[in-house]
Amino acid sequence: MGLFSNEPETSAHPEQSAKPHDGTPQAASAPTPAAQKMVEPPPAHVGSSAVGYLDRGTKISGKVHFEGPARIDGTIDGEIDGKEITIGESAVVTAQVRADSIVVCGKVKGEIIATQRIEIHPTAKLIGNITAPKLIIHEGAIFEGQCSMGHESDRDRKVRAVW
Repeated sequence: MGLFSNEPETSAHPEQSAKPHDGTPQAASAPTPAAQKMVEPPPAHVGSSAVGYLDRGTKISGKVHFEGPARIDGTIDGEIDGKEITIGESAVVTAQVRADSIVVCGKVKGEIIATQRIEIHPTAKLIGNITAPKLIIHEGAIFEGQCSMGHESDRDRKVRAVW
């Protein structure tokens, strides 16, 4: 079958029909121009739906902004801003990190602020203050710092008791 249709696939080389192999070496045929242009896509990171990806060996100093989900496995020094950020096991981040959702698996030193949740995995080492309405810290994770689990706007709101 063809790759994107229900029609049977036809061979681009009719002279190379299926015939039994007799054990003698055969010369390889030259690739077609279409086959030469095909480039294999880079492998996607297993278990990640990241649109933005900074691999090991990547070093950035400054401000980084991601529009969609992002995974960081490199080194960043500065500021990170986005929607869904995953800091991978091999990452070394010295930065202020702001996003809706942040997952930490690597080393982070700095302030982390999430509008929805922060999740700290067992492989993580986090030194700094965190702010998020939801916090998940897995057994084995290292966290040294202060935690605030309220929205910034909640601090200014007065609470009235009802009797």
